[in-house]
Amino acid sequence: MEQLHLNTKLHYTLRFASAMCFIGHGAFGIITKSIWCNYFGVFGIGHDMAYHLMPVVGTVDILMGISLLLYPTRAVLLWLVIWGTTTALCRPLSGEPIAEFVERAGNYGVPLAMLILSGFDGKRLKSWFASISPDTPVNERILMMANRCLRIVVFLLMAGHGWLNLTEKRALLDQYSSLGFSNPIQVAHAVGVFEITAAICVLVRPARPLVMAFLLWKMGTELFYPHWEAFEWIERGGSYGAILALWLLLPKPSVKLQRTLITI
Repeated sequence: MEQLHLNTKLHYTLRFASAMCFIGHGAFGIITKSIWCNYFGVFGIGHDMAYHLMPVVGTVDILMGISLLLYPTRAVLLWLVIWGTTTALCRPLSGEPIAEFVERAGNYGVPLAMLILSGFDGKRLKSWFASISPDTPVNERILMMANRCLRIVVFLLMAGHGWLNLTEKRALLDQYSSLGFSNPIQVAHAVGVFEITAAICVLVRPARPLVMAFLLWKMGTELFYPHWEAFEWIERGGSYGAILALWLLLPKPSVKLQRTLITI
């Protein structure tokens, strides 16, 4: 019963996180965020055409996110993994630092983790379009795969954001300035060191209290974007979901202690 309860929690955590990510991302397409022109340019699409296509792409993203909320399927999850990876790759391909791709690991890593936990039968086509039940049973091997996936995802998104701080990304410096810090570069360096250290801790030896602290840190720091704050926060739902799902998968200290006592 406890295992089934965990599976259900993981399902809804990853499901809502993936939906948040793509609904938030789609909202920027509807708004026609100007920087998207650079990403369309990777595919040879000009400025004027990019502005015509942005609302179309944004609408598809929102519909995919809503479909996860109403009728989650493995086919949509696979699409979100591919699309999330593609859109994240557009950033370094358009001239931005590769850290921008690394920092968006939640966009493609969270639907991947949910796909792993769905326990799909890859040989049956109809399984890709069947609704995924929140009570789908999973074995220890699948849980271990999901744990490894999420640890890598959280490592990447934390390390990527820390990397951007160390390279003094202008948007982050503007955030710190707007918060009243007189030396935003110094703050960025301190945050960068902290986040990369946190990322290494998650990858090497994650502990439940630390992971929860990182979740609160991530959710709090993403509130300070100077423009379109709500959409920016929602779009990063994959980051919060990855950290929360990893926290759920980690054994409670009492369980570890019981296992130690039994071994002794």
